[in-house]
Amino acid sequence: MTKIKFCGLMGPNDVKAANELMPEYVGFVFAKKSRRYVGQEMAADLKKRLDSQITAVGVFVNEEPETVAGLLNTGILDMAQLHGTEDETYISRLRRLTNKPLIKAFGIRSEEDVFLAKRCTADYVLLDSGSGGTGTSFNWKFLASMDRPYFLAGGLDAGNVREAIRLLHPYAVDVSSGIETDGRKDYEKMIKFADFVRNL
Repeated sequence: MTKIKFCGLMGPNDVKAANELMPEYVGFVFAKKSRRYVGQEMAADLKKRLDSQITAVGVFVNEEPETVAGLLNTGILDMAQLHGTEDETYISRLRRLTNKPLIKAFGIRSEEDVFLAKRCTADYVLLDSGSGGTGTSFNWKFLASMDRPYFLAGGLDAGNVREAIRLLHPYAVDVSSGIETDGRKDYEKMIKFADFVRNL
């Protein structure tokens, strides 16, 4: 079954909803320019409230590897998602600092981007339309040659996630703005999204 990642959780109510719906993953955004940004203190508090069966993923954009590794090694996060221009050198450096799993995000604008994602040494790759959290999708036809498990992101919501799973069979679907109303997580939309994935 396709796994679910609710990304951009920002407060206790978001975590409470996640604990009820039990996605396999949730994301906490550490990119300071994002409106969904949570700092280390807030993330630590949210992680304590989070069901232990749910994997907490920290989303970073060109952050210092030592900072990322510190959050992983202290247990505030279970995985790191690299959403900037981090390259293989960066990944190798981070690997020397932590043994926690890594996700590398790729903005898919062409088949060349898919080729780069296929060669990436991160544990997982996430395929998105661009910088993430924009609520826009990309041309799924580019994924015809994708032959490794991946997180599918970019403009997903309850209206299109079933089609995405039927066509692409991704390892996981990642949603943020698609479960929001007026910039905040919407419990009803979260329920609907999870139901549509699990009752395909």
